[in-house]
Amino acid sequence: MSAPPLAKHSHIVVALVALYVIWGSTYLAIRFALEGGFPPFLLGGIRFLVAGGLMYGLLRWRGVPAPTRKQWWHMAVMGVLLLLMGNGLVNYGEQTVASGMTAVIVSSSALWMGVFAAMRGHRPSGMEWLGLGIGFIGVLWLSASGSFAATPLGLIALLVASVAWSYGSIWSKARDLPSPFMTAAGQMLCGGVAMCVLGGALGERFATPPTAHAIAAFWYLVVMGSLAGFTAYVWLLHHVRPALATSYAYVNPAIAVVLGALLAHERFGLHEVAAMGVILLGVLAITLAKVFERKPA
Repeated sequence: MSAPPLAKHSHIVVALVALYVIWGSTYLAIRFALEGGFPPFLLGGIRFLVAGGLMYGLLRWRGVPAPTRKQWWHMAVMGVLLLLMGNGLVNYGEQTVASGMTAVIVSSSALWMGVFAAMRGHRPSGMEWLGLGIGFIGVLWLSASGSFAATPLGLIALLVASVAWSYGSIWSKARDLPSPFMTAAGQMLCGGVAMCVLGGALGERFATPPTAHAIAAFWYLVVMGSLAGFTAYVWLLHHVRPALATSYAYVNPAIAVVLGALLAHERFGLHEVAAMGVILLGVLAITLAKVFERKPA
């Protein structure tokens, strides 16, 4: 595996901080948008149609070739798994689950990715198995929390979202896809259409116009979450080791918990805090295993 191209240390730090803060803050932005009048699936559908349309138009204007029919099909599958089921169910779950706790549950995607990778023939190392075990104990512990007693659908939605995102990520490997940015644009367009169709089928409507606060949160999700955040992520994938680029998986939950406590007065008991710590420990163990695996003998 060739080394990633060199980049200035300051640029890497800026990109990492941007990714940590931006993607860590999107959970709270989703909550504000939902509370301000956006239905869950229409929120995601409109968000990704706008962001995907802007990115696709810019790429085509710069001369990037349009995807082939086969590539559109693969991006449509990714849009359903990662966005419709992944992001859409996160939006749904956040109606009843705190944004910080949502981020921690979603971070369990790294655990499910290990399971699906194993099913495709990649045998996890001993440290990866340890991380998987620790993480699943944390998920079970968190699901046993009394705070979820009145919102079982919210917890189930978030767990299904994590599984769908993980399976879609593993499924996409070795598929015929265009450039990373065009793949993101096409995936957002396909996922946005699917989310709007599902939202309409479920009877989602704007009973009243969204509040100014909700509209601001929506545009934050479009501009910062979908465009700036993804740009930073793709740039990092081309300039640093993948383990460092994907370290947001265990940094975002901490950011989300802090922002939820400061800006939305979210509170957690000792049970929830301990369970969240166990989940993050499992994710960290898997990430470290991947780092050690890539080191030359």
